[in-house]
Amino acid sequence: MNDQQLLRYARHLMLDEIGIAGQQRLLDAHALVIGAGGLGSPALLYLASAGVGRITVVDDDVVALTNLQRQVVHNHSRIGLPKAASACTTLAAVNPDVQLQALMQRADAALLDTLVPQASVVLDCSDNFHTRHAINAACVRHCKPLVSGAAIGWDGQVAVYDMRSPQAPCYACLFPREATHEDTACVTLGVLAPLVGIIGSLQAAEAIKLISGAGQTLAGRLLMLDGRRMAWDCITLQRLPSCTVCATAL
Repeated sequence: MNDQQLLRYARHLMLDEIGIAGQQRLLDAHALVIGAGGLGSPALLYLASAGVGRITVVDDDVVALTNLQRQVVHNHSRIGLPKAASACTTLAAVNPDVQLQALMQRADAALLDTLVPQASVVLDCSDNFHTRHAINAACVRHCKPLVSGAAIGWDGQVAVYDMRSPQAPCYACLFPREATHEDTACVTLGVLAPLVGIIGSLQAAEAIKLISGAGQTLAGRLLMLDGRRMAWDCITLQRLPSCTVCATAL
């Protein structure tokens, strides 16, 4: 680290669990973030400000006026522009040292099989089960840690699926892809603006811990928030022996 970086990241360096070694791991890391919307916005902002050296943003949508209530990485002047490009413009202003890649594509299996092996950590900030299952399957195939978040209405959840740990569950152990899951969009139910900020920030925190080696991650646990009562619940997750995605990883 140079003198400017020592100043920029001084508050991380003061944390015994991160320090110089942990911050250097952040600077050397590559975060793959799928989705530059409500969850992706705070996650991306904190990853960039924390000094994650390389960030790839994948999103095939464009900025709309209705997004601006909660998607804080975008602004009014960006309406109609690709979200991935808009997000990277903001991140470059936050931290010009970060290497940024914007991909205006849908995260399908082929693209994920190219991108996931290059990543230190993957953040699922998408909003539909099809994409979440594709991301999970790619992370299982390539043994990469996945930080998954979701938020709708007043309810949010975040979990870490880290297949590097023996007997670790994957996303499909909790939500089997063979089951019927109904995608619920905020366009029909709405979403509290700060809720996605809370969940997305937690995703960034878990990714930073995974990269730096600090603390204990949410691996094997699902953290759930009821925003109406501001009450948290946490349940322990187990690998499903019959899981069609990760059972072969045993």
